[in-house]
Order: sequence, then structure tokens, then C-alpha cells
Amino acid sequence: MNLALTLAAVAVTVIVVARLCAPFGIPSPIALLGVGIVGSYLPIIPHPELEPDIVLLGLLPPLLYAAALNTSLIDIRANRVPILGLSVGLVLFTALGVGLVAWALLPIPFAVAFALGAIVAPPDAVAATAVARTIGLPRRVTTILEGESLLNDATALVSLRTAIAAAGLSANVHGFASHGPVSFGSVTRDFGLAVVGGVGTGWVVYLLIAFIRKHLEEASADTALSFVAPFASYLPAEMLGASGVLAVVTTGLFLAHNAPRIQSASSRLSERVNWASVTFLLENAVFLLIGLQFAQTLRDVTESGISLTRAVLVGLVVLLAVLVLRPLWLFPFSWVSGRLGGAGGMSAPAPLVAVTSWAGMRGVVTLAAALTLPAETPLRPTLILIALVVTVGTLGLMSSTLPALARRLDVRGPDPREDALQEASVVQFTTGAGLRALDAEVTPDTDDVVVADLRSQAEQRVNRIWERLGALGPRDDETPSETRRRLRLAMMRAEREELLRIRDEDDVDHDILKTIMAAMDAEEAALAWGQERASTLRQAELRAPDQVAGACEHLETEPDCAVPNEAEGCPDCLREGLTWVHLRICVHCGNVGCCDSSVGKHASKHFRDSTHPVMRSLEPGEAWRWCFVDEVLG
Repeated sequence: MNLALTLAAVAVTVIVVARLCAPFGIPSPIALLGVGIVGSYLPIIPHPELEPDIVLLGLLPPLLYAAALNTSLIDIRANRVPILGLSVGLVLFTALGVGLVAWALLPIPFAVAFALGAIVAPPDAVAATAVARTIGLPRRVTTILEGESLLNDATALVSLRTAIAAAGLSANVHGFASHGPVSFGSVTRDFGLAVVGGVGTGWVVYLLIAFIRKHLEEASADTALSFVAPFASYLPAEMLGASGVLAVVTTGLFLAHNAPRIQSASSRLSERVNWASVTFLLENAVFLLIGLQFAQTLRDVTESGISLTRAVLVGLVVLLAVLVLRPLWLFPFSWVSGRLGGAGGMSAPAPLVAVTSWAGMRGVVTLAAALTLPAETPLRPTLILIALVVTVGTLGLMSSTLPALARRLDVRGPDPREDALQEASVVQFTTGAGLRALDAEVTPDTDDVVVADLRSQAEQRVNRIWERLGALGPRDDETPSETRRRLRLAMMRAEREELLRIRDEDDVDHDILKTIMAAMDAEEAALAWGQERASTLRQAELRAPDQVAGACEHLETEPDCAVPNEAEGCPDCLREGLTWVHLRICVHCGNVGCCDSSVGKHASKHFRDSTHPVMRSLEPGEAWRWCFVDEVLG
């Protein structure tokens, strides 16, 4: 009963605190850590002991797996040079630098000091990328941060185990067996085993789960299998002396990459929703539990023979070292890898490197690794407190100042309109493939009404994206898709009320009503998602696309714009009684026409009649041009 009450209290606290933090932009982990610290001094609050295995075996695998599911394997491959440089080189550089600092300030052997460096070296797999996405960093920076935080845990944990073994503190630390005296050869062997064994184990588990998934038809069973996946990868790898972290990441990356081929749409949707809930609870609960250990940690520090003031001051010095070492590695590494790494290097403008160097928030792994220190480790409570200071310091300082730094250096993510343009292009290609498949399937006996309806739906999918692009401007009228969405939601509200009336009268079997309600929920969720996305884009700051003008001969030679020959809208639509969606202007003669998401498609028709190659968007706030001949943006 006590355990159940404790778990329920933790879950409720996480939900309430996270909800209260959202309007103020306060990171929920920091707030929960503070709540836990306050609770650690209240005798009425239970203080569950946070065992290292609870975090490393129970919490770390699912958190890493969830992060891997949301990371692109293609992007990881494309940025392998900077990711390896940060996840291996920077971790070792930080561990060595912090180790030297701690060795000079504390009466501990260098091996123990290096262990502390390995503990505080890896940035968190969740915190950094969450902040990066929130403030809108460039996608390549976000990808590098994701890849670094997914893979650096393996380097840090292997370094920690090696340091513990070198200090002679433990012969077997969490699945890592010490093989005799520590030497360069043994370290290389252990690191190779960790990498090869971890990746190999993860690959085998991926193949097994992929095979099972191809024979599963129920979304609930498939989702349940996904909850098993991180532990099925982590535990065998650790038992073999390999890296469970790399095993979990490998399994997650490949399963996510191949999900469209081995999972049904309903399974992917179910997995996404369920994992979002699990991740939310786990990554926040661990900070609350760590905070509840705070009072006991301070008591342990004062009993260890070193003053609390000195321990905190050393923690602040180590925090400063962590903050300084990251840019000291990143700036030279960016310069060197950009010249030696080719397309996969990390050559980037100084502002981008500066922002990346300030996105190294520590989190769950740092605190969990500190707890794995053997009981006989010199000044163990002090080392745990230092890890706590570094975690709180980086999370609080970096997450609160990173947005301002990005704005000050004018580092921004992709323009929402550029995304809409690219999305429209991709959807047009995929829709074309679907229409060609439709043509191949149509026979003389096929119902013409069905074929026409499918073609109309395909056109609407493309048009919705162009309409969302145009809706970015300051306009009060509705696009056809917005009108359709608003009216359909009104219909669904009435349909649901009628369905609930039928349910309350108990005239129809409950299972039938539940099936109908599930279908309505799926449709409404899709409509609400589209509405929310359009609203988000409408509020975004609008900038012209960053494509270089003069991308082709016509864009180079044609004027940038012209005086419109019509101020009321599309003259052809007005004459034909049609409704336009977006307006375009021919930069050669000033003719105004509607875009291809409109019924008349008069801009394209003007090009076919006049052969004037370039048109420009006439929507408010848009400055991009299009060459009909070479089909390029400018």
C-alpha cells in the first residue's frame, strides 16, 4: 500500500508541477528538483532511497529508447563526424579536464577524480534537444545535439567503469568486469567490446523485434512489445560486458527508421502516444526522486570529513570547468573537422558553434552515474553533491540563457514558410505517385465516381499545404481547407452529442458505439492537429526563404517584381466566377493570377500562354519567386 501511494503521489506531483511551470517557461526538471529538495526536509514526506540500478536499469533504457525513436538515422549518418567528435572526444576531454581540477582541489586519487569527470561529462539526452527544439535552432545543430546525447553515455560509463577499476574500488561495477590491471590495452579492449558488442546486440534485437512485428496485427500488442524492446537490448548487452546504452540506441534508431515498413499506421500512432506519456512521467519523476535525497546527501557530506561549504565551492568550480571545456573543444574541433571531414564535418559559423557549445545540459545519466560509485569511494557523498551541483547549474543556467544567446547571435531554425514550401513539393511528388498507381488500378468496370472522389482528395491534400503557407500572412478570410475544417468540426460536435444521446438511452450495444466513437476521435484528432499547426505557423515570425537569388538564368535576368495589373485579386477568377486561394504576379508583365491550389490555376496558365518564366508570390509577407522553366525557387 505504501509503495502504491508513493508512486501515485510522485505521478500527481509531476503532473501538477509540470503544468504550473509551462506558462512561465520554467524547465519542469528544475522545478521538480526544487520540490524534491524542499520535501527532503519535511518529515511527513516519504524519502524513498534511489538505488543506482533503479535509474540505470529501470529508467535509463526506456528514456534512451524514446529519444532514439524520435531521432533520424539518416541525419545521424550524415553528421557522424561531429557526433563522434562530441560523443567520444569531448566526453574524454571533459572527463580529463574535470579530473585534473578535482584532483587539485580534493584529497582523492586521480582515478577517482577522473571518475568524477566521467560522471559530469555527458550532456542529457532529453534536456538539450528539448530546449533546442523549443527555441528553434537549425536542424543540423539539433541533430548533432541529439546524436551526441544519445551516444556519449556509452563513452562516459565505460570511462567511469575503467576509472573505478583503476582505483581498485570494485572488481565488477554494473555489468562491467575488470580484467586484471588497467592498461591502455585493457581500456582499448573494453571500449571496443562496449561499442561492437553494444551495436551488435542492438542490431540482433532489432531484427528479432522487426520479425515479430510483421506478424502482429493488434496495435496494443505491438505497443506492448515496444515497452519490452529497451530492456531486451540493454540487459543482454550489459551481461556480455558491452554497452547497454549503444544497444538500446541501435535498436531504437533502426526500429524507428523501418517503422513504416514493419508497423501499421495504428501501431505507430499508438506507440507514439504511449511513449510520450511514459517519457513525460519518467524523465520528470527521476528529478523529483533525486531532490528527495538532498537532505540526506548533505548530512552524508558533513559526516565525510569535509565541510559543506568547501564541497559546494568545489562543485561550483567543477561547474565552471564543465562550462569552459565544452567551447574549448568545440571551436577547434569545428575548424579542423570542417577541413578534414568533408560534407560530414562540423564546419559552421562561429555563432552556430557558440550556441552549440552552450547547449550541454546535464541530467539523469550524470546523477545516476554518481550513485553507482562504490560505497568505499573516498568522499563519495561529496562527489554525489558535486554531480548534483553540475546538473542543477547546467540545467538552470543554460536552459534559461540559451534562447537569449540564440537571439543575440541571430541563430534561428528553419523558416516556417520554407518548411511549407518543401512540404508542398514533397506531397506533390508522393501524391503524383499515388495518382499513377490509381491510374494503373482503374479498369473499365471501376466506378467513375469513386475515382473522381479519390482524385479530389489527393488534390486537397496538396492544396491544404499551399493554403497553410498563404495563411501565414495577416489575412482575416478563411482558406477552403480552414472552412472545411471548421464546418466539419461543427458537424462532429453535433454527431457526438447524438451518439451520446443514443448511448444514454441504452438502445445500441456498447461495443458498436465504442467503435463509432473511436473512428470519430481519430478524425477529430487529425483535424485538431491540422488546426493547431496552422495556428502555430500563423503566429510565427515570417521571413523570406534563404534561397540565393539567381539560382537559374531566368531568376537572374528577370525583374524582382512588377506593378500588378489588377488590384482586386485574380482577374481571371473574377471573370469566371471562381474563388482564388493565393495570388501570384508575373514579374515580367505584372499579370496577377492564382496558384495551383486554386481552382483556376491561372498563374500556371499565364506561363503556358505567355512563356514568361518567373512569377512571384503576392501573398502578404512572402518574397519568394518561382521559375516555371527550371522549376527552382529563388
